[in-house]
Amino acid sequence: MISQNSTLSSPQVVKDYLIALQTSITTAIGAFEVNSSKTFVVDRWKKAADEPLQGEGITQILEGGEVFERAGCGFSHVRGAKLPPSATQHRPELAGAPFEAMGVSLVFHPRNPYAPIVHMNVRMLAATVPGKDPVCWFGGGMDLTPYYGFEEDAVHFHQTCKTALAPFGDDKYPKFKTWCDEYFYLKHRQEQRGVGGVFFDDFSELGFEQSSAMMQSVGSSLLDAYLPIVNRRKDMPYTEREREFQLYRRGRYVEFNLVWDRGTHFGLQSGGRTESILLSMPPLASWSYQRPIEAGTPEAKLYTDFLPRREWL
Repeated sequence: MISQNSTLSSPQVVKDYLIALQTSITTAIGAFEVNSSKTFVVDRWKKAADEPLQGEGITQILEGGEVFERAGCGFSHVRGAKLPPSATQHRPELAGAPFEAMGVSLVFHPRNPYAPIVHMNVRMLAATVPGKDPVCWFGGGMDLTPYYGFEEDAVHFHQTCKTALAPFGDDKYPKFKTWCDEYFYLKHRQEQRGVGGVFFDDFSELGFEQSSAMMQSVGSSLLDAYLPIVNRRKDMPYTEREREFQLYRRGRYVEFNLVWDRGTHFGLQSGGRTESILLSMPPLASWSYQRPIEAGTPEAKLYTDFLPRREWL
């Protein structure tokens, strides 16, 4: 375990925050399901002693709800003897170092096609090279993926992200907004995954305490960013047309997570728990060969007005 001079710099403090964050988020999301009687299943797990990756976690999953068709939120704290390649792309001096990682990751798939997917992840990684002090860094962010775009939703989401980052420097939101646009990009499709948000990785420039505080500010803003949007969209009427387009666009979400997402690659490369790593997958998705999108339709508006990178604020 990493030793720090200040109690505020303790990984245990970070861990306590992350577990409390998971509880607060799942409690708020579960409150939407009062009419469906669906609740989050809580799966506490621990890696077997003979596995290369050691550690434990709490996976919470809600499936088949009235508002959320699938909502997964996982906490994990794992330790390994060797950092996987996906974690040392920007830190080659740490290649092969023992490490520990902890974080909360979530993806919520609403049932209504007018309600967007949200993803959020906040995490801390630490590595120790023999004979040197431990190196700690943080990552995280959140992004919004609509099927049918609404300007007010995108603006609200981005404004909440900006507010969360404001105490840590005026440069953080524009920098992390651009980083998010660049990261959540399907290169093989040449399109954005959604309307973005903020994303940062390998972050330690503010020192342990302030870097941790920034990560926590982002994590704690998720409910403010997302719940008003769900409230606006969850009861909008829709037809089979919108549902079919929702499943088609969910296929793009699957493609990104499996082909490009570093978090997915980190978990699989390091011997992580597959069920927890893939909790981001939607319950249903579809693919069509060279699907035409008719100009002037609400579906076409997603491609012309919302997926191209733009400034929302």
